[in-house]
Amino acid sequence: MHPFYDPTLTYEQNYARGPFGAFAESEPDAAPPASGNSFLGRAVGIPFGIPAGPLLNARFVAAAFAHGYDLAVYKTVRTRAHPSNPYPNVLAVHVDGDLAPDAGAVRADGEFTEPLSISNSFGVPSRDPDIWQPDMTAAVAAAGEGQLLVGSFQGTRGSASELALVADHLRAARLVVETGAPVLELNLSCPNEGAASLLCFDTPRVRRILAVVKDEIGDIPLLVKLAYFEADADLERFVEATSEFVAGYAAVNTIPARLVTASGAPALGAGRESAGVCGAAIRWAGLEMTRRLARIRALRDADFAIVGTGGVASAADYLAYREAGADAVMSATGAMWHPHLAREVARVAAEG
Repeated sequence: MHPFYDPTLTYEQNYARGPFGAFAESEPDAAPPASGNSFLGRAVGIPFGIPAGPLLNARFVAAAFAHGYDLAVYKTVRTRAHPSNPYPNVLAVHVDGDLAPDAGAVRADGEFTEPLSISNSFGVPSRDPDIWQPDMTAAVAAAGEGQLLVGSFQGTRGSASELALVADHLRAARLVVETGAPVLELNLSCPNEGAASLLCFDTPRVRRILAVVKDEIGDIPLLVKLAYFEADADLERFVEATSEFVAGYAAVNTIPARLVTASGAPALGAGRESAGVCGAAIRWAGLEMTRRLARIRALRDADFAIVGTGGVASAADYLAYREAGADAVMSATGAMWHPHLAREVARVAAEG
């Protein structure tokens, strides 16, 4: 199956020409009827969709909705234009089993085989708001009955001061709200900033950002996207410090790894030794984070939503996440290569 994001092309070529494969079809298969589901208090056909990353613009989002993905997250945007990392961005990552956070060197190349894991090495590119705002507005309008667009955003760290960073997040949230996005997601887990320096691991700073963002957006539901937390205590402290501001947590983004060719050279080129890894190799991490968040929710008698993602490539994976406590499930790698996955999930869900 031809993926709807073509890994043989640059990010810019995909943005301009995509989506590809089945997502380029004008008349996808009809979805089975679904009703009685909700997410964040809103009716949805099936609480299944595509997370921040593969849906580059409104064309990709509209195709996702048309193919039965009832939750679609518009790729993370910023307050100013930011370039993509150079090509290549997506390589096949060959892992024997699960990818551990301390896995060391892992082979990556252009041979995409099942079970599929891939690199995520984009650097959170963004158009200028003058471009992405009207495009996100079009993506919001593409949602049909029982479908929901989530606007993902983040601030730009760089050398900004603490106050400037908070202000940049605030402006980004305000710009997304102006598009009419009914749900926002703050991406705290960009894999390109280094595993140890991800914003989601700086709980006091995240709390300061969330306080001003939530004050700005009011009743609009706010999700936060997390990386894998190794220690239970750290995750519990994070939830305790942030749950008053958020409607839910999405986990996981990726697990960083050092990617090499068969000869041991950097697979993505010099200076880009590491990248986030998505797909089958991190399914364990997504399921584990879902279970841990569900346990914290039960212990705190809380009502925050959990969005489970990582390695979802089949209806069985969807059901496993739901059983683990996820209120919604999302698939990036699986959906990219198997664009009819949402139809499979809907059929299984309809069967009970």
